[in-house]
Amino acid sequence: RDFRPTKSLSHTLRERDRLFYLAHLSAYPAHHHHHHSLTAKASTMGKGRALSDGIIKKIILSYTYVAIWIFLSFTVIVYNKYILDKKLYNWPYPITLTMIHMAFCSSLAVILIKVFKIVEPVSMSRETYLRSVVPIGALYSLSLWLSNSAYIYLSVSFIQMLKALMPVAVYSIGVLLKKETFKSQTMTNMLSISFGVAIAAYGEAKFDVWGVVLQLGAVAFEATRLVLIQILLTSKGINLNPITSLYYVAPCCFAFLCVPWIFVEFPILKETSSFHFDFVVFGTNSVCAFALNLAVFLLVGKTSALTMNVAGVVKDWLLIAFSWSVIKDTVTPLNLFGYGLAFLGVGYYNHCKLQAMKAKDAQKKIQESDEEAGKLLEERRESEVSGKETQD
Repeated sequence: RDFRPTKSLSHTLRERDRLFYLAHLSAYPAHHHHHHSLTAKASTMGKGRALSDGIIKKIILSYTYVAIWIFLSFTVIVYNKYILDKKLYNWPYPITLTMIHMAFCSSLAVILIKVFKIVEPVSMSRETYLRSVVPIGALYSLSLWLSNSAYIYLSVSFIQMLKALMPVAVYSIGVLLKKETFKSQTMTNMLSISFGVAIAAYGEAKFDVWGVVLQLGAVAFEATRLVLIQILLTSKGINLNPITSLYYVAPCCFAFLCVPWIFVEFPILKETSSFHFDFVVFGTNSVCAFALNLAVFLLVGKTSALTMNVAGVVKDWLLIAFSWSVIKDTVTPLNLFGYGLAFLGVGYYNHCKLQAMKAKDAQKKIQESDEEAGKLLEERRESEVSGKETQD
């Protein structure tokens, strides 16, 4: 997933008001300003109402996107758990499941791009594809394989707690690959997250070593993939949205998954031959997986990266609650305490990242607004000059 920070709403509105004001000044020079003040007041009142309506609309829209994303992400996780769990649907073939997803997603992406032309595919040379997309596909397939396998051994709630280690992994791998600079403050923050997760794991009722190893492996691969996307694609100026990234990555991912599948699951499936393809279950599951990718695309495009982070946190708590109340997984007080600690760490880390982003944004804004003001002054001077000429 690539995050693109969008301009904060209030800022754009402030900017707009300022420009209105400047335009207003240049339109009505001071000496006959009083004639216009009444009409101006009336019109700004109307404008204010329209403005607030627009804002409300935007807020409602972004909340809708967030809700859709939470719902889909939630559904995919619980659905995968349902299919793979021995007590539920009892179909413990994570590689095959991931391959069905990939086949479905890549074919849909190809249809969307080639037939409906919804988004333009990024032009990519063969060399770039081999150098950038293939390693990302490999990591993605590993991460999906491991995380789907973990559902067989661990409860949904505990998996969510382990996933709180994501920023730790991303940061550590970023430092290793020289993408992030090492700061002791950030490292302390990361350690506190890890400590929280360790407590949560210690308090876990159904602790399964193999499951934990799988999930941690998945987190590590996923983190490496995220850092590599930054290094291999973003830094080269290739920005893939989720549809184009599925279009490029999913087929490659499918190919990589074939290797373990042939050795690990294909023989078992052939022997048990209990494989009657349940179209309803796998069809709806794949549709959910694809819709989730689309929702991520919409959410990052229409709201900010921070919204996404906060939404992710809400989703994690919801999943833990759901896992506890509906699936009847045991969630111990120690679990919650540890996860709470980790959660504070993650929250603080996101807060720091946002501050840094805001500072960067502010710098850019100052430059932009200076240029704007300069342009307005120029225009005003020109209009005054031309006005004088006509009077003469």
